This record gives sequence, structure tokens and C-alpha cells, in this order.
Amino acid sequence: MLAVQDLTKQFGGFVAVNRVSFAVEEGEILGLIGPNGSGKSTVFNVVAGTLPLTAGSVRFEGKEIGGLPPDQVCHRGIARTFQIPRPFKRLSLLENVAVSAFYGQNRDISRSRAWEQAEEALALVKLPTEATATVDALGAAGLKKLELARALATQPKLVLADESLGGLDEAEMEQAADMLQDIRRQKGITIIWVEHIMGVLMRVVDRVIVLDHGEKIAEGLPRAVAEDPRVIEVYLGRQGTAAAAAADAARPS
Repeated sequence: MLAVQDLTKQFGGFVAVNRVSFAVEEGEILGLIGPNGSGKSTVFNVVAGTLPLTAGSVRFEGKEIGGLPPDQVCHRGIARTFQIPRPFKRLSLLENVAVSAFYGQNRDISRSRAWEQAEEALALVKLPTEATATVDALGAAGLKKLELARALATQPKLVLADESLGGLDEAEMEQAADMLQDIRRQKGITIIWVEHIMGVLMRVVDRVIVLDHGEKIAEGLPRAVAEDPRVIEVYLGRQGTAAAAAADAARPS
């Protein structure tokens, strides 16, 4: 579904992402992990069109999308969430998500249909669908859910989920991970999940890619990647016991 080849992003003389390549199959959940500053969100920003690529290729369903602006990428069927949710605080939950429904189709849809799609997205992430429900009532976990609902309302084929666990406690992390699995199962949506919290992600993803200093250092099944010596060194800071725990958490190959 998505093929990234030799993706490179420079900011002046600084190379944030250096010749990163990977592919994503339809229906897959791919994990993209690494320490802070490893280039994960930069890869997302380039794929989603927020940043122009410096070199390389991004192909979605066989067509080049590298360099397209974010609205065109969204209209092709790719939606993304952001690490820091920024909802419209004066709008209700339903209105926040309906805005995405109107925007994501690249065609005229009726108000009633936009509201239906918004309700479906809110129900999928287990948020209130009543017209009176407000953003002010949401905590950190609720805001993350709203961010995901807004992405889902664009009717995407591929969702780029950017650090959906940040700021959540352990129970909320587990719920967020289960939610991504439910979305894949119920809607058939392909997901790339960027995260720096390794343990929970490893129980959900089909494959995982590890970045460090803008370069891909490992790719494979969760257990194999968690046991990779280079991943243990650069991602876990030589904490062998943490690596073992992550490997135990990873799904059997």
C-alpha cells in the first residue's frame, strides 16, 4: 500500500532522516519506534505532506505522493494524528469530528452524512456522540481519542498514528493499543504507529522498524527486533532487562 524509498529530509546542513526505506502492506499495523529525536515524526511529516522531502520517493497505492501538500495526501486516503491534540475548543466533540468528515472527502457531502460519519468515528473510539458533549470534559486520554476520531472521519485507507500513548497512564495505554487493533479489525484500515514507548506497541504491531539518528537500524518481527543488540544499545541504553521484558511482551513470531 505504501512504499517509501531512500527518504531523506534535511534542514539546512542537518540531516534529520537519511535514506530510510520501508513498505507497508494493506491491513498491516507497522510500528515505527526509536528514541526521541530519531526522526520518527519527521518521516510522518514527509509522508503526510507537512514537510517536503529532500530526496527519495513516497508511493501510495502505486502513485507518487512525495511532495504533495497535506490536503491532497489526505484526499488520497492518508490521515494522521498529532502528538499534541489541538481541537477546536469552541466546538462540540461532534462538530470537531464533522469538520474532518467534510474536509476529508474532497467532494460535497451533506450535513447529515458528515454528522453520521462523525458519530461513527466517535463511537469507534468510545467517545460520547451526543451533540452536547464538549472538549472541556476530556482528559489526556480523551483528547488522544478525539484526535484519532478526527482522522477516522476523513474515511482513510491508511492512518499515521503519532505517539498515541504520550501522557497516558498504563491502563490508558493498554486501552489505546486495543483501540488501534479494533480499528484495524472493524474498518480494515492500515496503520503505521509511531511511538517511543516500546512495550505496549510490541504487543500490537505485526512488524516494527527502529530509527536512530535518522537512520533505519532494524526491521522485523517484534520479538526479533526487541532482542537485536543494536536496538538494545541505542534504544534502551544497554538495559538488557528492559529488552528482555519487551521481547516477552512481543507477539510470538
